[in-house]
Amino acid sequence: MLSKNDIKTIKSLQHKKFRSQSGLFVAEGHKLVGDLYGHFHCSLLAAVGSWLQDHPHFKADRIECISRDELEKTSLLTTPQDVIALFSIPEYEFSLADTARKGLVLALDAIQDPGNLGTIVRIADWFGIGDIICSRDTADIYAPKAVQATMGAMGRVRLHYVNLADELSRLNGSVPVYGTLLDGDDMYSCNIGTNGIIVMGNEGNGISQEIRSLVSRRLFIPNWPKGAPTSESLNVAVATAIICAEFRRRS
Repeated sequence: MLSKNDIKTIKSLQHKKFRSQSGLFVAEGHKLVGDLYGHFHCSLLAAVGSWLQDHPHFKADRIECISRDELEKTSLLTTPQDVIALFSIPEYEFSLADTARKGLVLALDAIQDPGNLGTIVRIADWFGIGDIICSRDTADIYAPKAVQATMGAMGRVRLHYVNLADELSRLNGSVPVYGTLLDGDDMYSCNIGTNGIIVMGNEGNGISQEIRSLVSRRLFIPNWPKGAPTSESLNVAVATAIICAEFRRRS
């Protein structure tokens, strides 16, 4: 059974302030909780009796059997599922230079939509990119909507919130920094490597001027046929998938 204070705590984790204070985030649903279990420390597992009976191997600091009524009062979803878990927000050690010399790293410059962010994490997971660096004004991956949108991929992809300009500046040209820009070179006809950093920009404004100045390799995703009237731009998650697919095709 969950107390009123428990329910209040879970509800409060919709807000970044309380996630930061508690060091916890919420995940809901059998698949998501199952995918994240083992990657993050589980502080609280609250589920209906039938779910707990079917999953006796799940462990947590605290396990509570709750009724359907409690589930509906507690859930942050429109359609509540059988299980809610609170996981600890991790702290990762990370060297951008070392990681980018060995493979690909995604860099996100002020991505605002949590759905886009979660989808980009799934794309990184699909293409074997294990680390994403995010500007501090990028959406919070531990927000409930972003967590749900990752569909468990955040258990395998590490996100690091940094001063993006400072991190890229410290590289001093030691690794290539790719950026998707309208004045870039056709990505299908230029040389690209198997390592470096791929910068993706804000949904409305693209890559900021400050970060743009640190991009060493400008890439453009051409439309088809070339020069034909078309949409103004691609969704940032779609663009990320296209560019990651091309990098992996060349590797």
